[in-house]
Order: sequence, then C-alpha cells, then structure tokens
Amino acid sequence: MKRIFRVTSTSLYLYFVAVVFTHAQPVALVIHDGAGNIEKQYFPDTIAQQYRQKLEEALLAGYDILQRGGTSMDAIHAAIVLMEDSPLFNAGKGAVFTHAGTNEMDAALMDGATLKAGAVAGVKHIKNPISAARAVMDHSPHVMLTGKGAEEFAQQRGILLVDSSYFYTEKSYRHWKKANMDGRREEGIYLGRNNQYKFGTVGAVALDIHGNIAAGTSTGGMTNKRYGRVGDSPIIGAGTYANNSTCGISATGHGEYFIRSVVAYDISALMEYKGLDIQSAADRVIKQKLKERGGEGGVIGLDKQGNVMFSFNTKGMFRAYIKEDQIPRVFIYE
Repeated sequence: MKRIFRVTSTSLYLYFVAVVFTHAQPVALVIHDGAGNIEKQYFPDTIAQQYRQKLEEALLAGYDILQRGGTSMDAIHAAIVLMEDSPLFNAGKGAVFTHAGTNEMDAALMDGATLKAGAVAGVKHIKNPISAARAVMDHSPHVMLTGKGAEEFAQQRGILLVDSSYFYTEKSYRHWKKANMDGRREEGIYLGRNNQYKFGTVGAVALDIHGNIAAGTSTGGMTNKRYGRVGDSPIIGAGTYANNSTCGISATGHGEYFIRSVVAYDISALMEYKGLDIQSAADRVIKQKLKERGGEGGVIGLDKQGNVMFSFNTKGMFRAYIKEDQIPRVFIYE
C-alpha cells in the first residue's frame, strides 16, 4: 500500500525554517571600554565587577537585536548607547573634562555593506553622540559634523540635547582638577595607585545574519585637552572602520598615534592586500608598528566569518564578546 504525503503550507514553512537555520550566517558582537596599564593586584574587585556587569549588559542588548534578525548597525548602536548612558565610561554621561572644564565628545560609526559612515566631533550637549553620528550617516550628505553645527543638525533630527551639567561625574571632575593643577594632559583615566590607568573610549563591532559588518566608537577624549582637540574615534580609518570584504574595527588608545598610523584601515588593508587573517593583521599594527612609534592602546574586531579579534599593547583591555553559543565572555586583564 502506497503512502501519500501531503504537502501543506505548515510543512513547507517548517522546511524553510530548518534550511535557513541550518545554513544561517553566524552572528557575533564584540565591544570594548578602553585599554591601559591595568593589573589585577592593584584594581579592586568591586570596581572590576561593576565594569564586567555593565559590559555584559551592553553586550546582551546588542546581541538580542542580532538574534532576532536585526542589523549589525542597530546592534552596535544599542550597545554603545547603553555604555554612553553609564557614568563608568569615558563616553556620554561619563565623559572627561577639557582644560576649560567642559565636556567635548566624539563618535562615529560605519556600515561595512555600503561603506557609508557618520561622525560627530566636539559636541557638548548631545546625550548620545553615537545617535547623532548615525543621523549624519543616514540623513545628511556628509561624513563628519562638528561642534555647534553637529548639535543643530542633531536637534533638527529629534536627537536629545541636554544641559552640560548632565555629563558631570565626581570621578571625571576629580581627575580633571588634578591634571589641571599639575598642568598636564592625561591620555588615560587614572584608576588609583601604582600608575593604574586606562583609555576610556567605548566601541562595538557586529556581524549580522545578513553577513553585514558594522563598527562604532564613542569617547569623551583626553582629560584636560585643549583647543577643541579631536582624537581618532570619529575619524574613519583611524579609530573606526568597517568593510564587509575584510573586517570591522573599533580602537581605543592615544588618539594622535592612531590617526598618524591610520590604524583601523591599516588592519583592513593588510587583510585585503596581503591576505593576513584579522588577528595577525591587528597584531602587526598594534604590537609592532604602533608600539615602535610610541603609541599605546588596542583594537577589537570581527571578520566576515565572525572570527573575534582583540589586540592591545598595554597590560589590560576591557573587552567582551558573544557568538552563536549565546555565552557572554568578558575580560579585563591579559
């Protein structure tokens, strides 16, 4: 007796779902909150745990979007907004003070599918600079807007502006006051005794189910900086870069060196033109070229296969990633 198999809309749907998930593009998200001279014996566990918890929270916020089929751009935006809203990080709420006692923030993001990018620099009242950078990319013909012009544009796009008092934190104010009294610039944020410091920039790189890579970076810059100084974070190719054919990169460190070395793009170029894998390319730039020039810091990244990369030439780097196993992994020390 022959069996008759009836093809229904339900069975076709279940077959389609099975095929899609069997051959699904892997998704991944990696984030950072700066690198620096961070040693476990001098860094209080209670403080370290605060950073770990917030990094994991940001990681899961972005990954939830990826898991539901959302875009890499939406994922990095969500993760960075959450970090900008925390006083722990030198971005948004926790931004450091300039020599004039103000807060001036920079941010950028880039879409690896289109090579479109947006950035803002020297903004003082935008609650979430990464949102303004995205608006520049999505709703203007430009790549970077600065200062008052960037704020005017953000306001026109409905992005929240706040009074400058919003960015005040006791930690940042104390570091600025000490640096101002000593007459020096602080490249990093000092964490306590034994010269413990870190560069506080935040960033994220994501790969979505569509195979698209996006990268973003946000920072309050350098403590006690002067004259409207802008670092590498908002400069495409220096502190932020994404290209579907190679990788996505977000950097943290002494920005002047990253600008001169065009760090983020250099990693991509080594992959594209020399065939290096993402880890080898990053290590060559960060641990050799940048270090030889006197630059400190690090990068995070993903390639088009979802391989995670961390590279830094300091003693530690606040970093985290999550992939298909859905387990968040958070690291601080080497």
